[in-house]
Amino acid sequence: MRTAVVRIGVDLAGELTADQLAAGTTELARLTAEIGAELIGNDLAVLPPKRREVEILMTGTDPAALQTQAAELCARAFPTEPVIGVLTFVSHGTDDDAYGVLAGFGLSGVIDRTPGGDGWDIITVTLSRADLTRIPESRIHTALEASTNCEVRIVLTD
Repeated sequence: MRTAVVRIGVDLAGELTADQLAAGTTELARLTAEIGAELIGNDLAVLPPKRREVEILMTGTDPAALQTQAAELCARAFPTEPVIGVLTFVSHGTDDDAYGVLAGFGLSGVIDRTPGGDGWDIITVTLSRADLTRIPESRIHTALEASTNCEVRIVLTD
């Protein structure tokens, strides 16, 4: 399962007091713990209003579903209208991360991991040649290397 950092703006207009922000943060920490997620600690009151967003670590693969769930939790915790922000996935270097990168490009492929001679794994990714008409191979290669911290070899099939 992949881990996402879901960002939700909770007071971008700067309407809440420091006490309201603290109470909302405490409530959100409780709500996220109930669903097995984790609120990343941040003192919202010291941030400029445009940066008052929370970060929640959540597991899952569907960005829209994760963002919706996080926004619903924020709506319960803060007396404001939550604003969905950027979602990023945390990389653990696993095959799930590699499959997630492919899915992010709208691709499916086969991933084979083998240990390399110098202690680094080698990931061979088999993709359809037709998929590379939409996305340059270099973009896929770079994203896979960054998410897995492995040597990546891409093999194309017809």
